[in-house]
Amino acid sequence: MTAGPVKFEELSLSPESLKAVQDMGFEEATPIQSQCISLIQSGRDIIGQSQTGTGKTAAFGIPLLERIDPDNPKVQALILSPTRELAIQISEEFNKLLRYRQGVRVLPIYGGQPIERQISTLKKGVQVVVGTPGRVMDHIERRTLRLSQVSIVVLDEADEMLDMGFRDDIEFVLEKMPEDRQTLLFSATMPAPILELTKRYQRDPKHITVIRNTLTVPSIEQTYFEVRESLKLDALCRLIDAESPTLSMVFCNTKKRVDELSEQLQGRGYFAEGLHGDLKQSQRDLVMRKFRNRTLEILVATDVAARGIDVDDIDIVFNYDLPQDEEYYIHRIGRTGRAGRHGRAFTFAAGREIYKLREIMHYTKAKIKRGKMPTLTDIEEIKTRQFTEKIKSIIEEGAMTKYINVVESMIDYSALDIAAALLKYHLYDEDAEDILFEEPKKQYNQSQHYSRSDRQERSHDRTGKVNKNMSRLFINIGKKDKVRPNDIVGAITGEAGIPGRVIGHIDIYEDFTFVDVPKTLTNKILDRMAQSKIKGKKVKIEWAKPK
Repeated sequence: MTAGPVKFEELSLSPESLKAVQDMGFEEATPIQSQCISLIQSGRDIIGQSQTGTGKTAAFGIPLLERIDPDNPKVQALILSPTRELAIQISEEFNKLLRYRQGVRVLPIYGGQPIERQISTLKKGVQVVVGTPGRVMDHIERRTLRLSQVSIVVLDEADEMLDMGFRDDIEFVLEKMPEDRQTLLFSATMPAPILELTKRYQRDPKHITVIRNTLTVPSIEQTYFEVRESLKLDALCRLIDAESPTLSMVFCNTKKRVDELSEQLQGRGYFAEGLHGDLKQSQRDLVMRKFRNRTLEILVATDVAARGIDVDDIDIVFNYDLPQDEEYYIHRIGRTGRAGRHGRAFTFAAGREIYKLREIMHYTKAKIKRGKMPTLTDIEEIKTRQFTEKIKSIIEEGAMTKYINVVESMIDYSALDIAAALLKYHLYDEDAEDILFEEPKKQYNQSQHYSRSDRQERSHDRTGKVNKNMSRLFINIGKKDKVRPNDIVGAITGEAGIPGRVIGHIDIYEDFTFVDVPKTLTNKILDRMAQSKIKGKKVKIEWAKPK
């Protein structure tokens, strides 16, 4: 059974769920979602045959969570999963779906975590439990988990649970539930033991099969960079500077993200624009026309908006955000390496996203190698090599008499000195230090983060640590003046004559703005911008006062 693309707006979702789905970057339902959601809403038992990465968690999670009564503190839904990692992953996605709903609590329970902590939370009231069969059975036997009010149960990755020897545990749990419950079963394969479970514990289930074609992309060189969220913009700019692609596409998961990133890139001097579903057709056509005729170098897009784009010579595809579905990954990177050309795809991932990346590798049957972020020294060497090649080409073309006359007027200097000075003038900024990016010394720790107030008070380097090389400046212009990050960057780079890439965090508030800049350039910026205007308004720029 197949179904065409369905917008989430077309499904009967609550405004809260719809808004949460949009925040998560789902513009349209995946095949399993479009087929399952309405059936589950109607109370039908489901057998969903699909692999990991098809969006099945949201397929059962969205309708399941909408049926939870927040005023009833009893357990109303139970999800069984084979591993603690999957239980945690499902819980995290559920909490994202519940972002705009109050009073619904989700608890993952699994072995390896102190059971006392789980018991304490269960006593306080939990409506949704996500757990491994053994630990769920343990709680039932201890009478710390009561299932008398469970109206819906999900067996996720049922074939994996059976392979791990959980069949008796599953049956024990199912026997403890009300008979009139709704039972949903999801499995990548349908061996005989699974079919026996469905016959015994489900009532007239609807069988939904989503089979994805296995796709490989041998002509595309795939690389990932372990980059945490706060580093992504600088990493992207660093790679663009190093690789100098003529055309590149950057994929984000949400429309808001597309707008923010395209604006940030513009502010740093890149020819970039965004493409997403909220743009009018005339706007989309204009953006694509610019991209095709190369007046636009970087196209930032969502998956849905990029559908149907037919441009053969895209040099690099960047996965700024990991896609929600492995098939989206295939569609994304398939934008490069067309017509027999060599293509490249760069993906940013950190923390638990590395597990998702492994699933993508398993699905594509391709190796995604880990890359090392280029330093400013690397970029300088690349630019120098490109510049010298261009100079050689110009010399071979000839027709330089007018320019030879200019050089002859500088007879007091050697030809070597003149050439070196021109190279330095063209390529090198002696004020720019390589302080924007450091290779992480250890794997990302999700507990290591900084709040918004931290960022307001302190300048940080791109690894999230306090950066003694950066200064925070205050500018008396803000949102009420309709100022944007690219206005700030444009003013500073234009007046102070510094590269946009060295400018750090920009936090814009209603009446004022904070901007992080290298300490070595601070006095130069303050001096050059003493009489500057931004958005037609004369501004005051000074050291930010510590809180």
